[in-house]
Amino acid sequence: MTTAKRPATRRKAAKPEPAKCPDCDGNGEITETVRVGPRKGRATDARQSAVCLTCWGSGEATAD
Repeated sequence: MTTAKRPATRRKAAKPEPAKCPDCDGNGEITETVRVGPRKGRATDARQSAVCLTCWGSGEATAD
């Protein structure tokens, strides 16, 4: 008695990794200068982190 052949399994193709965002280098966050003052906004030495507006914090480059 012969054994039944199993169907050949298909290999999934490797998905290419998405490109990193050029503005935040794939971190999803950028640093901004803190500005103080009502009119001209004097720049200070302090920095704060902000979400990258190019990739919206995902770290992946958008397909344009």
